[in-house]
Amino acid sequence: MNCQTLAKRAEEAIKQLSIDATVTKVTDYEGMLKYGMMRSPGLVIEEKLVCSGRVPSVAEITTLITNALTETDNASK
Repeated sequence: MNCQTLAKRAEEAIKQLSIDATVTKVTDYEGMLKYGMMRSPGLVIEEKLVCSGRVPSVAEITTLITNALTETDNASK
């Protein structure tokens, strides 16, 4: 249930930011370990685990996405 809530909140944050992004739910243990996730649910943005073990608010997810996109933009310069 927490995973579903996190997915819905992530989709809402993406909608609010008006960006093109995909929410993918990883349910297999091996897939979660790939990102170093020890507790679910987890949020991965740009292949980096940014939150695990809790469900952040839409506002927090929006901030996490914005920060990740800023880091990606700065790295590509």
